[in-house]
Amino acid sequence: MKHTEKELLALREEVNEMWRLVASQLDKAKNAFLTGDVELGREVISREKRVNTFELKIESDCENYIALYNPVAIDLRLVLSVMKICSTLERIGDFAEGIARHVVDDTYNQLTAVLKDELELEKMFNVVLGMLQDSYDAPESENTKLSGKILSADEEADTLYTNAMTKLATYIEANPAHAACCLKTMVVIRKIERIGDHCSNIVEEIVFYIDAKVLKHSKNKD
Repeated sequence: MKHTEKELLALREEVNEMWRLVASQLDKAKNAFLTGDVELGREVISREKRVNTFELKIESDCENYIALYNPVAIDLRLVLSVMKICSTLERIGDFAEGIARHVVDDTYNQLTAVLKDELELEKMFNVVLGMLQDSYDAPESENTKLSGKILSADEEADTLYTNAMTKLATYIEANPAHAACCLKTMVVIRKIERIGDHCSNIVEEIVFYIDAKVLKHSKNKD
């Protein structure tokens, strides 16, 4: 195996480690939010620095690889994609931390289990977690056909987001005393929806790397 190939494999493994960490952060943020587990929320917050460290390390390694080996074609696309993907994963990590911070907020306990069910928050979390897992699997299998599945899931997340916002607005009108908590919950729901958008961005980078196609701004991403 050439030295450059070893370097590329190391880069891919680094981003995969970061991917697994971010997926774990999001899953724990989901469980903390749905169950009200404050300690789990604090764990997510404390681990956010690890996500940031991964991003800085991977970006530095990618820059060094480009400077040392002057890659072209698919190797260059891989390195460029890795840099963008790790930046996107860092943003998803930020959103997971933001959700966890809502759990440790004093107003969180006003959000009832019944309201969580009505807002379909668990379903929304599961949709974006599935997108994150599928986007992780795609480069490993070099299967860009998963892109259509992931982009369709993003549309589902958008629909759940819109419905949840409408239900929350109605709930605030009927329960003005809980308005502060509901407004913060709207921010959380927006974060979940944005995670779906970022997973779609990751898919675009994977398709660019594997098929040399640019999906960004395309009318027909499928």
